Amino acid sequence: MKPFAESAQRLEKDFTAGGILDLSEKPRGSTGDEDLDDQLRDLASTWTEDPRKRDLIAGLLMTSLKIGRDGLGMADLKLMHRALREMRYAAKVFHPYRHVRKITVFGSARTPQDHPASMAARQFSQRMVEEGFMVITGAGEGIMGAAQLGAGREKSFGLNIKLPFEQSANHTIVGDEKLITFNYFFTRKLSFVKEADAFAMFPGGFGTMDELFESITLIQTGKANILPVVLVDVPGGTYWQSFLSFLNEHLLAHGLISPEDPGLMRITDDIEEAVREITHFYHTFHSYRLVKEKTVFRLKHPLTPDALEKLNHDFADLLKSGKFEQGAALPDEANEPGLAHLPRLIATLRRANYGRWRVLIDAINDAEVWPKKP
Repeated sequence: MKPFAESAQRLEKDFTAGGILDLSEKPRGSTGDEDLDDQLRDLASTWTEDPRKRDLIAGLLMTSLKIGRDGLGMADLKLMHRALREMRYAAKVFHPYRHVRKITVFGSARTPQDHPASMAARQFSQRMVEEGFMVITGAGEGIMGAAQLGAGREKSFGLNIKLPFEQSANHTIVGDEKLITFNYFFTRKLSFVKEADAFAMFPGGFGTMDELFESITLIQTGKANILPVVLVDVPGGTYWQSFLSFLNEHLLAHGLISPEDPGLMRITDDIEEAVREITHFYHTFHSYRLVKEKTVFRLKHPLTPDALEKLNHDFADLLKSGKFEQGAALPDEANEPGLAHLPRLIATLRRANYGRWRVLIDAINDAEVWPKKP
């Protein structure tokens, strides 16, 4: 297996490109009783070894107490309690594997195992594990089960959902500690997106379409990091080509999406091309973070002066002011010490048209870089 060693440098993963890590560690809020607030902070201190986390944990306790005081009905209380419990457990399961890049694979639970789409999903997941990724699926049968089988029990996660019919954990992941069962689709979808470094979409029904549009919408609106999204069809298949035709003929033609938005997705019926699309995304580019008005791209290697000049020429339309410059980590990135050593490409960009940002990341990966230090 080829481990993605650079991801081991990341101590925490912020799928919002800095939005969460930039939040205050001392959230505003109070129960309205200062003595009770102090008691909650003292209580929080006994439940965490990290003093920086005390106020956030106390804030969660304060919010819980205020919910109780709001006079909400039992249905709301049960929903909030169960949702937080599911989020907490999912984060706990993923936490030991935060240093490993992961790909979320979506597809129909109804596709037979001997169908070409299922066989393609199995082969694709096996190849992604060989490239150092772990695989996340919805834990069901069909394409999900095939992808789980290709990745193997040790290298995969299953995010199951309780349904009155159809959904049960596949035999590869059932009984594994990395199988998580959700009651709510929204908490499950959060984990699919939050933990992913890439998405692979195979043919599917309403659920697959829902997950695709959720992922693309978050990327298109800047609410989640730009990640590679690959739509994988069977050789000669037309499922995703028909989908692309619908986007172009109805959404794009009527101005409902931007011309660059379809570029956030790549379509292929070749497994090796799908694998290359994802691994090449992390060829030079590592990650990015928004720091006030700046956008900071963390790179594995610095770019050559000629490559930097070309980026400034080719992507001047993205610049809100100034130009692309190389440098070191900014002071506001101090809460990500594991990435501090990586070279930076820094610019003040227009925070819109994220399809064009994706083209920029591709250009970074194709640019000339300084040779590695011996």
